Amino acid sequence: MNNDIKYKKLPNSGDHNCFGCSPSNPSGLKMNFFANDQSIVSYLSVPDHLGGWNHLVHGGVISTMLDEIMSWSAIYLLKKITLTKSMTIDFIKPVYTEQALRVEGKILEIVSRHETVVSGLLYNKKEELCAKSNGIFALLSPQISKRLGIMDDDALRGLEPLLNAR
Repeated sequence: MNNDIKYKKLPNSGDHNCFGCSPSNPSGLKMNFFANDQSIVSYLSVPDHLGGWNHLVHGGVISTMLDEIMSWSAIYLLKKITLTKSMTIDFIKPVYTEQALRVEGKILEIVSRHETVVSGLLYNKKEELCAKSNGIFALLSPQISKRLGIMDDDALRGLEPLLNAR
């Protein structure tokens, strides 16, 4: 499942507390991301403490993984700060804790310079599609996100490697 040969690892600073991607949040998912010119992927296993009955991953955690991959897709591929405006999710197959998973995000449509539609797909270790999502994301420049109080200078510095990478 770890087919990241055609993808490059994206930088992710540990100086934030994001539940989805911070490597330093002890309760989080610690998602890492790999990119090519068309998509972003993350390989992870959900810890058992985020499961429910019979080691099923909670739907809210699945939603977080999909939201995170879609957001990172827009940040990296479009070089903008993002905010989730809306998202729809289809839960197709059960997802279990402590199992290898792959999450993939792609840009579906650039609606305007301020809005994009992104897809997220979640696969299990058998490469079966378990959940899918489409999201509408607001696109913001670093300056606008700072002015609106969405991100401070430290957070923006942490994203600079993504916004300037290619």
